Amino acid sequence: MLRKLSGDPECRNGTCPTLWGTEDAGDYVVQGYVITDPERLAQLDLPEGETAVVVPAAVLEEYFRARR
Repeated sequence: MLRKLSGDPECRNGTCPTLWGTEDAGDYVVQGYVITDPERLAQLDLPEGETAVVVPAAVLEEYFRARR
């Protein structure tokens, strides 16, 4: 089960970039905008089975602010 930790404060439709935590608090799941630009993907050199997403800084900033 996932637990919502923070989301985009600018979100208007409820399906925006979000930071999730796993039930055992051992991992994070990041929901964001899939990177499709071939040049950016080439820079990341992702192995098969991985992908990359863009997450607004505000999502992570909100999470770290709440943890203080």
